[in-house]
Amino acid sequence: MSSTPASAEPRRLSSYFGNTELLIVILLGVVSVVTAYASFQAALYGSKMDSFYAQSTRLTSEAESAYLEGNQQYVQDSSTIARLLELEVEMQSSDPTLAQLATDKHELLSFVAVSNELASAIEWADEENAADPEFYTPPQNDDDYLAALFGGWSELNDDAATATSAGDEANTFGDRLTLNTVLFAVSLFLLGVGAVLKNRRSQYALIGISSAIFIGGLALTVTIPFVAL
Repeated sequence: MSSTPASAEPRRLSSYFGNTELLIVILLGVVSVVTAYASFQAALYGSKMDSFYAQSTRLTSEAESAYLEGNQQYVQDSSTIARLLELEVEMQSSDPTLAQLATDKHELLSFVAVSNELASAIEWADEENAADPEFYTPPQNDDDYLAALFGGWSELNDDAATATSAGDEANTFGDRLTLNTVLFAVSLFLLGVGAVLKNRRSQYALIGISSAIFIGGLALTVTIPFVAL
């Protein structure tokens, strides 16, 4: 039986570990896969950004409509309150006919134009004014009344702000991934140059620089949350 000389094993290991071309090919494969991953994630974040911004635009539009509706009711209620106060003064008239007419108008206006929210606000204001007659508290200062009119607007506005914030975050992550993709592209370029060089020292120098750039980009990439389809 023939046996492998002892000196043959070191030469075989040297041929494997000293094969810079093989090392470069392996690194090219690894960097290419990570580059593809970063590019794909950047595209997904771009899609999420567009979706969040579209949602924010829609919610902002709905919030504006809700605010205009609430404000229109607020203005209408202001006129109703002013008219009710006028009628309450006329109800104190010494002329029985005028007082009765004012009472009838007050009851009719209260039935037709006063919502449940406004009625509760008027009761609240009456209690406040009775407790502090020197300072007039308008019914429209009631928090429950304002919440009924503008609560929908406030909620939609908050949702729009949240969607905008999420879109900004997705945009930031997408930009960071795009930058990392550029770093990986530089790493690939250096590895490609190293693959055609014959000088071992130059090859190892390019491999070292490329690996440093790749590791830096990889460290930045793994800090960005994974986003699924």
